Amino acid sequence: MLKPAAASVAALLTLLPGTSGERFAVPTQARGTRELLSELQSPDPAARGRAACELRERGDAAADALPLLVDLLADGAPLTATLCERRWWQGNPDDVTSPGELAAAALVAIGSRAFAPVLEALVHDAWIARKNAAWALGALDDPRAVPALVKAVRDREAAVRQQAAWALGALDENAAVPALTTALSDEDPRVRRQAAWALGAIDDARGVSALIKALADRDDETRAQAAWALGAIDDRQAIEPLVRALAGDASAQVRQQAAWALGAIGASEAVDGLVPALRDGSRGVREQAAWALGAIGDSRALPGLIGALKDQDAAVRRQAAWAIGTIGK
Repeated sequence: MLKPAAASVAALLTLLPGTSGERFAVPTQARGTRELLSELQSPDPAARGRAACELRERGDAAADALPLLVDLLADGAPLTATLCERRWWQGNPDDVTSPGELAAAALVAIGSRAFAPVLEALVHDAWIARKNAAWALGALDDPRAVPALVKAVRDREAAVRQQAAWALGALDENAAVPALTTALSDEDPRVRRQAAWALGAIDDARGVSALIKALADRDDETRAQAAWALGAIDDRQAIEPLVRALAGDASAQVRQQAAWALGAIGASEAVDGLVPALRDGSRGVREQAAWALGAIGDSRALPGLIGALKDQDAAVRRQAAWAIGTIGK
């Protein structure tokens, strides 16, 4: 089965190097806590970053470092993303991180004892500290952070608003929906994209109307993320707007995401809109439309799918064959 296009969109919006579950290699000779605390205050940003990495590996046992790690959240010195010898690193070798981001990861590894000081850092004078604190609060997965993060979605710095929107989506609390629907009108497209993702992650139908409006956003990626979110929420109000996006949006990314969303909703009303998409000029759209028609399972799609067996692209032909088989069962 074709992997839904939404997976790639959501992945792009899980921000910050070092926050998506990679493990750091454990140093051959573990250094003592006192030495690491001293290194957190080193004039060398790489030394500060490596100390934060080692403390992350110690988890709750690194609680003595809490005050210094919180202070380090404001440290935005650029560091290579491979500083801490992450295993299975697949990112761009030019990607960067910072001591502040690595400190945020260490604070999350410490766990619940880090919650209160990280919450306080959300109103730090330095915007970098506020951004890193917002990520950490989302990763700590404590719903007590929601009210403060709702305020942070209105922060004067776009990077903080963006990260706060991600955190609210990660916390998956319905109380965040009104703030996130407002954030869909933010002046910065990065914030709008993240708010759309978060609404889809929370899966609350109260976000549907604002997401439908976002299908007309001037930013392609925001429209694509809104389409994904509508599919994730699975509300039938979105069918007609998604069909229109599939037929008329200038961005292939948006059309592809709209096709996925229609398949995720699974409504037979979408079949008449999806069949023409089997002839779209984008291979990705044709492939996703074939998947969606198979997911819906309506026999009216069979003539179009049979025609797609002659598509010039093998991936589209395979997806059409799968869809035909699924409908025939």
